[in-house]
Amino acid sequence: MKQVLVFGAGRSASSLIHYLLEKAAVYDWHITVADASSEAAQSKVGENKRGTALGLDALDVSARGQLIQKADVVVSLLPPNLHHFVAEDCIKYSKSLATASYVSPQVQALDAAAKEKGLLFLCELGLDPGIDHMSAMQLIDQIKTRGGKITAFKSGAGGLVAPESDDNPWHYKFSWAPRNVVLAGQGIAKYMKNGQYKHLPYHRLFAEVEELEIQGMGVYEAYPNRISLKYESAYGLTGVPTILRQTIRHKGYCKAWNLLVQLGMTDDSYKMDYSEYLTYAALTRSFLPAAHGELSFPDLRARVAHFFGLPYEDETLEMLEWLDLFEEIPINFDEASPAEILQFILEHKWKLAPNDKDMIIMQHEVDYTMPDGSEHEHFSTMVYKGDNADNTAMSKLVGLPLAMGVKNILLGNYKKLSGVHIPILPEIYEPIMNELLEWGVRFDEKESQER
Repeated sequence: MKQVLVFGAGRSASSLIHYLLEKAAVYDWHITVADASSEAAQSKVGENKRGTALGLDALDVSARGQLIQKADVVVSLLPPNLHHFVAEDCIKYSKSLATASYVSPQVQALDAAAKEKGLLFLCELGLDPGIDHMSAMQLIDQIKTRGGKITAFKSGAGGLVAPESDDNPWHYKFSWAPRNVVLAGQGIAKYMKNGQYKHLPYHRLFAEVEELEIQGMGVYEAYPNRISLKYESAYGLTGVPTILRQTIRHKGYCKAWNLLVQLGMTDDSYKMDYSEYLTYAALTRSFLPAAHGELSFPDLRARVAHFFGLPYEDETLEMLEWLDLFEEIPINFDEASPAEILQFILEHKWKLAPNDKDMIIMQHEVDYTMPDGSEHEHFSTMVYKGDNADNTAMSKLVGLPLAMGVKNILLGNYKKLSGVHIPILPEIYEPIMNELLEWGVRFDEKESQER
């Protein structure tokens, strides 16, 4: 009986564990789920006899090692900064590994050791990263096979709220880690535009967005990701003049979020040791200039409007007001960073209701020329909705491709591969993309041509 060990039973684990338990009955596997919360692990396994739920501190070296020794394949859905501990144990005990997270330098450094032992470390196999890689490479490979030369590559993705569940002015609700949303974009976004390297710092990121027409959905907005150029070589795009990966949001989101950035509310670099004495409004006032003539402002919204040079009626101020940032609501949160307080506020305001549906949008735009001189513009678009707050699109599209990758490892379909890989090779992505079609994950293609 093959043994699969899954570390982590959080938001994105549900679909992966459910899939693996279903396949366990077919292929005679056993699935062990280990999480810091034994209750969370048990809720994912349920009463399935093919599964075992355990409580585990992932930093407990001895307990972690004992579990890994018994596994055939290890899956890590732990926070990204913990993956390398699991990966190092997988080298020690000769086990293959699968994750949905970006390859860290520590994990990449294990490539040679994994190859020496014939182990496969399959990483970035979720949604973004994951399905973005596989669908992009499928399209790029198809174009190149026909003799096309790529001249521009743009790819965008976003986890959003479905239109039928959109009931707030931000047009956004959490379907994945709230902390990651609050801290999104911090650093420098690097990309290529018309043959020039572009560097967009965090303090300008949400002010310099572009409109994006999503096929069949309308106009959205998008801001650049930090790591567009990371895949220039991996995707075979070296020398392509435009390479840009983006995050998709509803129109208006970025302008309002930029106000929070400029105020300083997304800063996680320090603790406010007096935060438990603040209210939401006091927090907002603390980021504004000294209040000379404060009484001349009728309310805090007017004061914020003056600071940003906006009319009182501006819709972005309406969005801040909807977050209760102008209200005297106690924070009661001791020694928290501004980002932690903001996250606390948003987790209450942006929570999916039980019957709410989330939605994933992904779109690739590829320009290319053919040997006959014709110029083409190709759009490949996926829109996928969840069922409810428990069975989300985010959970499915992070968990399913990872689970399918684990299945292919166990069935020996990747036995010729070893070392650290992301899913950019046809032998990795083709079986997964084909199986995802059975789950309704499909890309609609649209192409135009000029001569």
